Amino acid sequence: MERMTAEQAAEAAKGLTFEKVWAALMESRQLVEETQKQMQESQRRIEESQQKTEKVMQESQKVMQESQKVMQESQKAMKESQRKTDKVIADLSKNIGGLGNTLGRFTESMFSSELWKKFNEIGFTFTRQAPRMKFFEYGQVLAEVDFFLENGVYAMAVEIKTELSISDVDDHLERIGKIRQYMDLRKDMRKIVGAVAGGIVSDNVLRYAQKKGLYVIVQTGDSVAIAAVPQGFKAQEW
Repeated sequence: MERMTAEQAAEAAKGLTFEKVWAALMESRQLVEETQKQMQESQRRIEESQQKTEKVMQESQKVMQESQKVMQESQKAMKESQRKTDKVIADLSKNIGGLGNTLGRFTESMFSSELWKKFNEIGFTFTRQAPRMKFFEYGQVLAEVDFFLENGVYAMAVEIKTELSISDVDDHLERIGKIRQYMDLRKDMRKIVGAVAGGIVSDNVLRYAQKKGLYVIVQTGDSVAIAAVPQGFKAQEW
């Protein structure tokens, strides 16, 4: 910017009075003060905003910490609840297993006292009845049957179930085959016949077992009986 000469400065100063110059100075001073005031207000707002932000962050952090604590307590409570549930299930399974064994033993005892008598009534004349007969081969259990009735001509394998099913019938047929194998190895040429018994025996299971050539013993009130065989029934012999 080109500097003013003395003549130019004198010319520019024409018409200026002390009052005008003072007024201009006061106006400039007022502008400066207002600017400073605005800057101070802006600074105050910035500080307030920072304080609010810090407070919000602190509260958020507190909420997060409380949430984490709640989650940890919830996880702990869930683990404890799961532990108790597992224990209840384990105890229940144990009790059910024990109940199943007890019910199975009761069913067996219900049939055992009448078993040989019922078959002798239809001509077998068994002279021996043994419970829970096991057949061993090379130190291993080859087969196990609930009751084994025998005389000099016949041996009968009887399997007893609380509720007889078709799969129980199939398993018993396989079991009798193993007993036949056991007896053959020992030159025991007696014939084997089979029977199944159940506290509950549905009609279709009864027909299936008889079709396979097995006798079926059923519960009849206070006693047990050999179920009536269909016309043409012939007991299978192994």
